[in-house]
Amino acid sequence: MPTLGIELCDAAFLAATCSNHDAQSLPVADAAGVIDWPGFAYHDGQKFHFGRAAEDQWFVHPRRVAHTFWTRLAHEPSTIGPAGKLAPFSELAFHFFQEFADRASTAAHSEKIVLAVPGTYLKDPATEEEKIGLLLGMAGELKLPLAGIVDMACAALCDPRGHGFNPALPVVVVDLHLEGADITLVGTEEHLERRDFIHLPHSGYAQLLKHLTATMGNRFLRHTAFDILEDGRIEQLFFRQTKDFLLNTAPEHRFQINTATRTYEMLAKREQLATDAAAFVATLVQGIQNFIHHSPHGAEPCTVALTDRAGRLPGLESKLRAAGFHRILRLPAGAAACGAARIGESRLKLPADLGDVPVETAVPIALARRSTAAAWEARLQKFRHSGGARPAPTHVILDGVGTALGTANRFTIGVPGVGADLALPDSFGTADDCTVPLVREGGRLWFVDTALRSGGGTVPPASARTAIDAGDRLTIRCGTTAVDFLFAHCGIANGARAHD
Repeated sequence: MPTLGIELCDAAFLAATCSNHDAQSLPVADAAGVIDWPGFAYHDGQKFHFGRAAEDQWFVHPRRVAHTFWTRLAHEPSTIGPAGKLAPFSELAFHFFQEFADRASTAAHSEKIVLAVPGTYLKDPATEEEKIGLLLGMAGELKLPLAGIVDMACAALCDPRGHGFNPALPVVVVDLHLEGADITLVGTEEHLERRDFIHLPHSGYAQLLKHLTATMGNRFLRHTAFDILEDGRIEQLFFRQTKDFLLNTAPEHRFQINTATRTYEMLAKREQLATDAAAFVATLVQGIQNFIHHSPHGAEPCTVALTDRAGRLPGLESKLRAAGFHRILRLPAGAAACGAARIGESRLKLPADLGDVPVETAVPIALARRSTAAAWEARLQKFRHSGGARPAPTHVILDGVGTALGTANRFTIGVPGVGADLALPDSFGTADDCTVPLVREGGRLWFVDTALRSGGGTVPPASARTAIDAGDRLTIRCGTTAVDFLFAHCGIANGARAHD
């Protein structure tokens, strides 16, 4: 029987199964057949509704809807419930989890369950004791075959469907929940291990969607002279269209509101959505930069792994690249659920007592989805001419832009993020180990052919070195991607005449 993994993200609960090391997402439909489980609860005066049914009442009956109970998982009272009796956050979470877990377990026919939990649940011993204790209580009450609880970021990097990451560098996982963003530094040495963590409040989907609904609504008012704020049900309908536009990849979306007398329409472009989200994205990128730069665990250089939720933010990836993060990995939807199921199937057994359920922030690196560097080659093409000796190069030119070679003993060309003097284009991102050294020795600059290096030694044989002259061309190729570097001599270098 398969192992069931459940991803406890209140932006959208997700499930997956793993059997024979093959992990697959598991669609879980609610009572209405909708496969969407945002962490919302709604009390209609008689009973509770959860997930999409509750989210659909957010703008209609805002005082009867709660969406912070997973973030604030505790015995404290929430803001909704029967008259005169507000339900605790833990009670809302229990009933939500009961409904989701029942449907997921029925669909999976699983023998054991592993939960992938947000990093905020494990940020310190006191928080972990409270929140994990409540989860264990829920599992006991529901008689779930719980085999383990694992940090969500670590689980996401174990999804066998992913593209994999370079294990030579740490990974910073960026995830979005309803009430904030989680940023986790994961070490990739002997274990895949959580090393550092920060939660950025006010950088979650709830805040972003409210903002986007308002800005798109104002644009709709200017375009159609119809105010979506006239009726909560209309605002709710507009919110649903805004959320669908945000989460899909369509370049445009036609907003449409039907009334008893006429239809109002507006065509919106994804560029407008990106503009509306720009301040949100800029704040998030600033938070990521500060976290990486100030982490005491050596986070630079690193790979930035975006969960599917984070990766759907318009402009986030380009903003990260502009900030100097060239190694960006997009994780599949439900990566933490698939990773949790994979971890459970591979190494977790059902304990005899719930008190013995392991809570893991480190897993064997063998379970991680690591990448294999793509094959690459570098060749120096000598400039053919009938004249005499040519001068030594002072610059190397890529795409019409020259970079001074300087006078240091070593000049390297390599993939972004490895500290090379000249970075290859982003299209070489799969060639993780691509570094081409140029060595200065005896007054000459030499190309070191990595294909001819001796037995792993650091000193290449003489046959592996070729002197570089002005006019020579270096070609680096990875698969179908290739780039040329031209070596040139400039008579005036750095404000002074270059020496031949």
